[in-house]
Amino acid sequence: MTVARRLPSEEAGELIALVRDLARAELQPRAAHAEEHAEFPRDLFRLLGRSGLLGLPYPEELGGGGQPYEVYLQVLEELGAAWSSVAVGVSVHSLSCFPLATYGTPEQQRRWLPALLGGELLGAYCLSEPHAGSDPAAMRTRATRHGDAYVINGTKAWTTHGGQADFYTVMARTGEGRGGISCFFVPADTPGLTADAPEHKMGLMGSTTATMVLSDVRVPADHRVGAEGEGLRIALAALDAGRLGIAAVATGLAQAALDTAVAYAKERETFGAPIIEHEGLAFLLADMAAAVASARATYLAAARVRDDGLPYVTDAAIAKLVATDNAMRVTTDAVQVLGGNGYTRDFPVERYMREAKVMQIFEGTNQIQRMVIGRALARSR
Repeated sequence: MTVARRLPSEEAGELIALVRDLARAELQPRAAHAEEHAEFPRDLFRLLGRSGLLGLPYPEELGGGGQPYEVYLQVLEELGAAWSSVAVGVSVHSLSCFPLATYGTPEQQRRWLPALLGGELLGAYCLSEPHAGSDPAAMRTRATRHGDAYVINGTKAWTTHGGQADFYTVMARTGEGRGGISCFFVPADTPGLTADAPEHKMGLMGSTTATMVLSDVRVPADHRVGAEGEGLRIALAALDAGRLGIAAVATGLAQAALDTAVAYAKERETFGAPIIEHEGLAFLLADMAAAVASARATYLAAARVRDDGLPYVTDAAIAKLVATDNAMRVTTDAVQVLGGNGYTRDFPVERYMREAKVMQIFEGTNQIQRMVIGRALARSR
């Protein structure tokens, strides 16, 4: 379905159109097979990187694309409509670059960012732990200073690109309490850093998720990003940006489910007419279209707040909540529109429904988003 959008420039419109064409040509044809066989498409991330899509929201002087978040998120939506695993991967890569691009020293940025933002290297973000998913302040992974290096020991759960990434942004405890967490840039080939077997998941099988084990991982002190004890603030700021990314991916997924359902409803006939002409089904499709449009409007509104340099923590939480809840509802309704066919793997909507579920969970569960929003309301006057 063609969607009218307000774009900040003609260049942005051309970029989004280019991404749409690339996604349809390179991502969409491979998605179903790769998801069925849990194949990680590392080559596609290199292609996207060389096309300039892995560093879009970061300044050009750092090697990025210099695009506003409003444009970057619409690129993610286009990727999400073609293949959610890849779109989530782009969002996670951007998330893993955020601490270095935002809090790194000029020397660190010159040393590492060109390869990270240029697509030659793929990143992963290590925050969650087996016992501390939604409560990062409870982490136990510890980094102990030894002279001019830190030695890190611990376990990081639910790591997207775990075992596939070229570098890991790792949060570890260097002291006690909320102010005792620091951020580290850890290359994948650092001795002592290993990945467990990938998780057997309900969806997003093309996106590898694994537990990372750090056993006496020694990193130079100049691999610490930001000041010692600043890690939790860095982590939470990165998550705010990452939540907008997931909102955009979820909207793309919902749009793909809606498009599939509408196309099917135009072809499938009952009682002598296409089922889209029956009021009961037409109303269902109308509600699906409204859910997709509202999700898009919500994430774009939050992106514009961010682009204006204003606080957007609550806006990001609302966008993530609305977009992922709507994606879950739209994909579930798409299965209903297709009836028995929707429950089979001959059509993609059952996969869309499975993929939507995790988007209500990662980057902070939607219950956490409601807590963020509720606390903001309590503080407001």
